[in-house]
Amino acid sequence: MADQSWIDILKSSKKTALIHDGKRKIHFLFTDGKEMSEEYDLQTDELIVRKWRHKSTLGAQGQWHVEVGEPLAGPVASSDLEVIKENCSNPVFLRKDTKTSFRWRVRNLPYPKDVFSVSVEPSDRCIVVKTSNKKYYKKFSITDLDRSQLPLDNSALSFTHANNTLIVTYKKPKEILTLEQELLKELKKLKGTGEGDVDCKTQ
Repeated sequence: MADQSWIDILKSSKKTALIHDGKRKIHFLFTDGKEMSEEYDLQTDELIVRKWRHKSTLGAQGQWHVEVGEPLAGPVASSDLEVIKENCSNPVFLRKDTKTSFRWRVRNLPYPKDVFSVSVEPSDRCIVVKTSNKKYYKKFSITDLDRSQLPLDNSALSFTHANNTLIVTYKKPKEILTLEQELLKELKKLKGTGEGDVDCKTQ
């Protein structure tokens, strides 16, 4: 898969579309067995959710992992799960993009803006968020840039802080904007079913 460009991999995957609840939901099945699910707002064409699922080494279906959008709420099947619960005041890290930028929000960070430092680490191909009071540290990569093998640019990075939430913004390079427009054209050609669960039989 490494020789192929990311847009070619997307185009050659099996895709199923579903139009439901004001969203265009697309399911991708790749040749290596990985699955990706995306949801777009029908009005704005903005990406709301992207999640991935990999098969285990024994071929069992893995859990969905959210790349873009709100983290998945785990199923509450038994009262045991109530015992160990994440503190609701812990920082919550999630990604919510706009048309022109990648954007991450870290909720529950009640420190002033001048405590934060946000920078690109080119050697590690990641963004580092840290606080001078040593209360928060986070390293994360921009998977879209990794998939398209594009360099990270410090000048594309900015951040703001309001309402106990740190918002980190990275301006999308023109290669990503072109790729996303090309992909959206492809996805709009797919015939979407009206309702029901997505299955992988159709392309």
